[in-house]
Amino acid sequence: MQSLYKYSKLRISNTTNSFVRYLYKEIEWGDRLIGITGARGTGKTTLMLQYIKNNYGNSDDALYISMDNFYFTKHHLFNLAEDFYLNGGRYLFIDEVHKYPNWSIEIKNIYDTYEQIKIVFSGSSALQLHNADADLSRRAAMYKLHELSFREFLNLTNKSNFEAYSLEDVLQNYNKIIPEIIKNKSILVEFKKYLEYGVYPFFIDTKGQYHERLTNTVNVIIENDLMIIDNINYQTAYKLRKLISLIADSVPFKINVSELSRKTQLSRDVLLRLFNSLDRANLITGIIQKGAPTGHLTKPDKIYLNNTALLYALNTNIEMSVGTIRETFFMNQLMLKHKLNTIPKGDFLIDNKYTFEIGGKNKTKKQITGIDNAFVAADNIEYGFRETIPLWLFGFLY
Repeated sequence: MQSLYKYSKLRISNTTNSFVRYLYKEIEWGDRLIGITGARGTGKTTLMLQYIKNNYGNSDDALYISMDNFYFTKHHLFNLAEDFYLNGGRYLFIDEVHKYPNWSIEIKNIYDTYEQIKIVFSGSSALQLHNADADLSRRAAMYKLHELSFREFLNLTNKSNFEAYSLEDVLQNYNKIIPEIIKNKSILVEFKKYLEYGVYPFFIDTKGQYHERLTNTVNVIIENDLMIIDNINYQTAYKLRKLISLIADSVPFKINVSELSRKTQLSRDVLLRLFNSLDRANLITGIIQKGAPTGHLTKPDKIYLNNTALLYALNTNIEMSVGTIRETFFMNQLMLKHKLNTIPKGDFLIDNKYTFEIGGKNKTKKQITGIDNAFVAADNIEYGFRETIPLWLFGFLY
């Protein structure tokens, strides 16, 4: 156990607070059991280490552990928690829980046995607590860490301190908001940088290897996380990579289930379950039509790669569709706090209330004329006019 404390203190001391993700302020850290999920590379580990550093410093009251540590090949998590408690520990932070067999059972037992221990655990966005061996969904306060917003990217790269706005603020007050943001800033230049490599915080450390690292991360998610969580085999993992490649080169991807079933030799139900796995893992996002039923066997109307960085990393076309990049950005920034559907007129329906058409600076409202609460999110403009709002501004929603 001494080695775990040493490792924990080292990780905490090497953590900086110069940039903090949006979720830090939203978590009710006082709860007894907190779960944080999210895609690889979004900063879940850093989030926990920052909280420990800010609140417990070098104290032995708090311990950070990662379940891929070799220590747990010979020791049980519950026994570690027991020793931790008997030595005065009260705040246990558990990373990469999906790497540990029966993690949910042991966390439940720790929670039920040691009421004075507060637990924060993190794991892959593909985790399904209601399918775990022990039902933690009634006990844990769950949070999901989304990819960097454009706002966060600016704060991280330019040491800015921009605040987030609600969708209603953006729609009603964009002409008051925009001047404060673009003051002394080439916002369109920064926006293009964000679209290509600004979605995951690790771009700070990777320099010219960003897309290579992101591609490797996708492979790890498929060949590691999903193999553990969804119990898929190597053959299925290979088919998942083929599906992602197909989507990357043709998004927004209109699903023809019969054709895909023939190409992959998978049944309709298995194919839709695999789409669901990729969606949970934050690799793709399926958007269903307005009024369509929900569920893992519902065929999405359109499928997108989850964000623009994935699109740049995985797309093999000589020329990438600008329209796809724009729609993918808009979808990714809205999906955290809003419900998105496809509709016959327009690109997206938001919260069953707002209709959006996504396009370039010359995009008009022609396709959504006569629809109430209809807007154009236009690329390559700094300022808005009437119902036309700069696309980049939708990156300030969180």
